Parts: sequence; C-alpha cells; structure tokens
Amino acid sequence: MKYRALGNSSLKLSEIGFGCWGIGGRTLGETSYGETNDQESLEALNKALEVGINFFDTSNVYGAGKSEELIGSVATDHRDEMIIATKAGWNDYSGKNDYSPSAITASLEASLRRLQTEYIDLLQLHNPPIDDLETHPEIVENLENLKKHGKMREWGFSIKNPMDGLKILERYNPASLQVNFNMLDDRALSCGLLEKAREKGVGIISRTPLCFGFLSGDIDETTTFSPGDHRLAWSVSLKKIWAQSARKIKAQHPLQQGETMIQSALRFCLSFSGVASTIPGMLKADEVVENAKASLQGPLPPSVLASITKINEAVAADFQQVKP
Repeated sequence: MKYRALGNSSLKLSEIGFGCWGIGGRTLGETSYGETNDQESLEALNKALEVGINFFDTSNVYGAGKSEELIGSVATDHRDEMIIATKAGWNDYSGKNDYSPSAITASLEASLRRLQTEYIDLLQLHNPPIDDLETHPEIVENLENLKKHGKMREWGFSIKNPMDGLKILERYNPASLQVNFNMLDDRALSCGLLEKAREKGVGIISRTPLCFGFLSGDIDETTTFSPGDHRLAWSVSLKKIWAQSARKIKAQHPLQQGETMIQSALRFCLSFSGVASTIPGMLKADEVVENAKASLQGPLPPSVLASITKINEAVAADFQQVKP
C-alpha cells in the first residue's frame, strides 16, 4: 500500500481508503446498499488493516451509528494504526440537518462514544449548505474550537457537488474536501476543483470511485436492486448514461493482464496528485484485497485519461440534466 499526505495537513492516508457507508447496513426508513452481515463487515475491516489500509471514512448517519460502532470495535485494539474520519450535520436522510455549534458538538461526542476513541482524526461537515456557512460564521469557528481542544486533529467538508467545493476554497482553508469523482463523473476535474485544491494545499478525498457499482463490471441499466438499496430511486436515464459510458471505456481500453475493471477505476482516481485517497465501499474481505492492489498498479497512462475525458464530454449535457 502507498500513502499520501492529506493536502498540507498532518494526516497521511492510504491511497485506498475504506468507505464505510455500506457496512452500516439497512436501517428503518433509510437506504444504503441493502442488508449486510456484521461478521463479514468486521472481517473486512480487519483485512483492511492487514493489507495496509489505514483510512476509514464513516458518518454518524450511516446505519444510524452502526457503521461507527463496527469501526469502534476494531479500533479498540488498533487505534494507532487507523485514521478515522466521520461526519456531522445530518441526523437522518429525511433532511433534518443541523450544523449549529451545539448540534455538531453533540454529534461529535456521540461519534466518539460509538468509535470508542478520545479523538477523531478528521471531522467533516456533511453536505452543508454553503450559504449557511457564510451567514453563520460560528459554524466554522466551532470546528476550530473543537480542534483546539483535541476533539479532532483536522476538519473538512463532505460536499454535494464540485461547485460547492470551489466556493468553499474561496472562503475557508479546510484540511480536506470529499467529493464524487470517478471515470463516469469527472466534474471535480473539469470544473477545476482538483487543481484549485492542490494549489491551496487542501486534500481531495475521492468518493464513489466505482460510480455506485457501474464501474465494477457487474452492474448496468438492466440491474434489479434489492430492497433498501438507494439506487432503486435513480432515473432510467442516469443509469443508461453511466452504463453506456462504462461500456465505451472498457471497449476502448482493455484491461492489463491480471487487472480488474474495479482496479482500473481506482487507478483513475489515483492518477491525479491532488487526490489523497479514494474510498470505495467494501463489504467483504475479498473486496478489500482486490481494491488494495490498485495502489501498487500505478496511475493510468495520460492517453487513457484523455480518452476518458472525451467520453465524459460527449455526454456532459445529458448528465447535467439527470446528475445525482
């Protein structure tokens, strides 16, 4: 496993991180990727440490705290080996958001209890409305205060879209921005966010590197998802765009010997120096092993990156109409 600095911060992350939404499982009234098995999740978390993954990204809302609890059960014996990132601001997926200092502080304290740790390595505001940050400066001031008191080492933002990231970089100096970025959704590249963040020393965490499974080679527009899977709510148009683009990429760029499509997709994210880590969701130990190997395979050739950009440019207008 290779490691990268998170921008100018003190944190050094494994290139392949562990996206922990999925292991939270399905909770009443909420969706993720369907039912999960806690024992398999724990095996995956321990396998991640075994292969050198040190970065674990979760949230208070994933599985209504269950994801954090599973990480906490592993962290009791391995805390010094782990860089744990969690989020605050969302209480559930119904839109009951609260970014006030009291709410963020309470959420952080609850996360600390579930994670069985005294500090968070990276606390991220979860999809905050940018205008709220501007009109309520106490939100960011509270993050600095929590850092000063040792509740977390660094703070950043997990954002809805790359344009929000550009606005944040104009006004604040977070350690990180977490954003969707993958072969089928390269908005963070095309809008200039990756370059701007690199210039400011802000680390990019690449979320959804497998584009919700459409870059796995196992999912297309005909796939039927199980109950509790958030992809059930997606439009036919969006699924068709992603499936068709994924087929074009695979047809134009045959995989290297021994390489999987999943590893190629992860290599794409790691081809950009501003990306500190990419965080595929992993539910089983064999998925962890496959994903981790991408770190040692190196970046994709520039010609391949340019070709992927052209494929995305061809569907950009349609994608803007149906983007998630």
